[in-house]
Amino acid sequence: MMSGELYSASANTTLLDLLTDCHEQCYDYNQLRPSQATERTALMRRILGSTGERFKIISPFLCDYGFNISIGEDFFANAGLVILDEAPVTMGHHVFIAPNCAFYTAGHPLDAAQRLAGKQYSLPITVGDNVWIGGRVCVLPGVTIGNDVVIGAGSVVTHDIPHGYLAMGNPCRPVRRIK
Repeated sequence: MMSGELYSASANTTLLDLLTDCHEQCYDYNQLRPSQATERTALMRRILGSTGERFKIISPFLCDYGFNISIGEDFFANAGLVILDEAPVTMGHHVFIAPNCAFYTAGHPLDAAQRLAGKQYSLPITVGDNVWIGGRVCVLPGVTIGNDVVIGAGSVVTHDIPHGYLAMGNPCRPVRRIK
């Protein structure tokens, strides 16, 4: 699954069991009240592969496996974050994510016969330090976003974004350096 090669997730009972377990834990997380901060933090630490000491993720939140996700210190995600973490998703320190953003490591082949056979691939996503991601941004498989980057709302990030840029659009492109 994490090799970047085509695989069949729907035929693998181990993967399906892990997926179901993670979705159950995300459901439990999303049912906790905002005032249950201690319980929310503890459950998120069980779901995710690694976290910084300080982080906050507003419900609803959904991920596929959880253990492939690493978030740094002072991570904040607003409501509606979706991470399809079939491959590693690494978020740096001081990452701020606006509402309704999605990070998709999983993709499907262009060939219809392969898609119909249930084949898919997954590529890692990396987000650097000091990054602000605007609302309704979608980050696709294999993308790296550098340090000190701002991604404009509504962007679809299909390619790497270098350090120190304001980037936006569909497809997302660097617009100018941030001073």
